[in-house]
Amino acid sequence: MEFKHTSVLLEESVKALNVRGGGLYIDGTLGGGGHSYRILSQNPSCRLIGIDRDPEAVSAARKRLEPFGDRAVVVNDNFCNINAVMDRLGVDRADGALLDLGVSSYQLDNAERGFSYMHDAPLDMRMSRNDTLSAYEVVNDYSREELLKVFYEYGEEKWSARIADFILERREKKRIETTLELVDIIKAAIPKKARLEGGHPAKRIFQAIRIEVNGELKILEQAVEDFVHRLAPGGRMAVITFHSLEDRIVKKTFAELARGCVCPSNFPVCVCGRKPEVKLISRKPLLPTREEEESNPRSKSAKLRVIERLQAE
Repeated sequence: MEFKHTSVLLEESVKALNVRGGGLYIDGTLGGGGHSYRILSQNPSCRLIGIDRDPEAVSAARKRLEPFGDRAVVVNDNFCNINAVMDRLGVDRADGALLDLGVSSYQLDNAERGFSYMHDAPLDMRMSRNDTLSAYEVVNDYSREELLKVFYEYGEEKWSARIADFILERREKKRIETTLELVDIIKAAIPKKARLEGGHPAKRIFQAIRIEVNGELKILEQAVEDFVHRLAPGGRMAVITFHSLEDRIVKKTFAELARGCVCPSNFPVCVCGRKPEVKLISRKPLLPTREEEESNPRSKSAKLRVIERLQAE
């Protein structure tokens, strides 16, 4: 299957980076290379490091970025390892960084990857097939308490307990092997009236399992901080999120980095010496236009937040 992906908030995110000649930019979630291609097209002398944990994405992006020659370096790694990647490449600072935290269209549409609740496939959901933990192990080996934690915290699913109980009941008869087997269990667990409300009844559970399998939220806060600390003064970081849990972490992390003095309000002078590390480019996130939502429904939940690294003291 050809690697295809429509980059969300493409114009807005690349514009936010203020791409300039001779600058070095990092795309930490390379995917099919859409954002990276646009960044490299902004200026004939800018350079880019593209990172992705999915070998199939890396292969597709290398082909797409071939016209830019050695201005583009593609790395198969997890963006949470940004410090190691930059050290390995002998790079100290970047002039901009981008994270697009969504699952690619290719991963969703490629049934055999097991991300979609619309296609029958083996339970997988790994961003990289080199990882050991898959959806199969989560669904079949996690205890009731572990399933509850995943479903409630990462999926915010109010029927978490019933769904976990139905999974355990099915597991006593046979192991759950495919996505549609799991969908049937979820549908059976959620009362009919509740199934008619909102979107697909399996959406939140599949999201939760995917986040657990790939450790998405566990790495996010530290990764954002690491990216910011590798920015040159004046460098910008743009992060695109797709659900409230991701956005909450990014918003909180950016706010903490933008915070200055933390002394009690009754102190006459600052004694903590804390200075803001970044400034928020906008208090509220940028959202897709109505035109983008209509042309790409998967963009509807996207939010873009941007910060700029302040001059080092």
